[in-house]
Amino acid sequence: SFAYFTIKDRLPQILTRVIDTLHRHKNEFFEEHGEKGVEAEKRAISFLSKLRNEVQTDKPVTPLEDELPDTALWNQYLDYQRNLSNGNGEPSWFQAPWLYVECYMYRRIHAALAQNPPIDHFDVFKEAKAQNFFESQQAVIALCTYFQELLKNIKDLNEKQLQEELFKLLQVTLWGNKCDLSFSAGEDSSQKSSPLQSLEDLTPYILVNDMEKLWSLLINAKKNPTDNSIVRVDIILDNAGFELVTDLVLADFLLSSKLADEIYFHGKSIPWYVSDTTKHDFNWTIKQLQSANHMWMSRCGINWEGNLKKGVWVYHDHMFWTLPHEFSSMAKVAPDLYADLQKSNLLLFKGDLNYRKLTGDRKWEYTVPFYQALNKFHPAPLCSVRTLKSDTQVGLKPGQGEKIQASEPEWMIKGKYGIVQFDA
Repeated sequence: SFAYFTIKDRLPQILTRVIDTLHRHKNEFFEEHGEKGVEAEKRAISFLSKLRNEVQTDKPVTPLEDELPDTALWNQYLDYQRNLSNGNGEPSWFQAPWLYVECYMYRRIHAALAQNPPIDHFDVFKEAKAQNFFESQQAVIALCTYFQELLKNIKDLNEKQLQEELFKLLQVTLWGNKCDLSFSAGEDSSQKSSPLQSLEDLTPYILVNDMEKLWSLLINAKKNPTDNSIVRVDIILDNAGFELVTDLVLADFLLSSKLADEIYFHGKSIPWYVSDTTKHDFNWTIKQLQSANHMWMSRCGINWEGNLKKGVWVYHDHMFWTLPHEFSSMAKVAPDLYADLQKSNLLLFKGDLNYRKLTGDRKWEYTVPFYQALNKFHPAPLCSVRTLKSDTQVGLKPGQGEKIQASEPEWMIKGKYGIVQFDA
């Protein structure tokens, strides 16, 4: 299965890159922290080498031994997995749910650094994320230029034109999701060409397209405001780099077109899945745009900094996003986060990992309705925007999945197909 390939090949590759990254920063740690920095680096590397060996030799998953805020929740979840196995031994790397052990690996990478001050705040994936951003410069320039030109006459657009622009930017953010570094095990996955030129060619690859439903929800909220009602859209972010820029452009469009009054962004509280967005990545990206020597890039950056200052954009992180739990258990495990999401008019879940957690990462029949796979998770109307990089997909028409499967056996894992899947 793809899960087997991921655990056997991709995860050890990612760990090897992490170890290599720490090696390469040895001098920097020494310059900043002296011998203490070098000692910490050695301890972290030894911790990670042990972890890599555990993965490769199918060792049992062990309880976390650090004292971070989420440790107890992780260890309870391990007990839950042990009970699931009905006495068939301990959950191990090849004998446990893929979603669980993959999340667990990233949590252990975090522990390797968090337990080794003074390098405990070093993000081992930061360079790769920055590189993805810089290598996608041409695409970022094309998108910022298009968007700033659009803003000049956004007030004059009629409803049909507004809808067309929304659909265009939704597709840009959908295909932006191809730029995923955990999927390529950290290899280059930047966006080289203008994302706007290829949209028409890519339309046939959108397997579920509920953009009309999103439009109806947003335009109705705009046309029928209730007293003091504020239209709030939440974007649960996926990758930093080019994809994050596409999310920010979409968010700015929603505000500028008055389809939304405020946008909440949800990122990861620790480095996660190589390229997932942390608060540092979020702020760094806006700063990079601001200081770019390209007029429209810097205009975007300045405006977005302004949105944060005005409070119409809000960045949040919550440790639930980096737990192994599927979202149907959010109300129980993180009731504060669930209550916050209930205030939203629309939740946009970006990317593959969010989809796996929305649907419990099960091998569903393709035609199972989306709402059924969500297993009662519904804090607000929600939409998944993802390119397929794992073999979980629901809500397809009868025969649709089988037909593609016949000609493209790997259609679910290549990032070639996408969905914009809505649940009201």
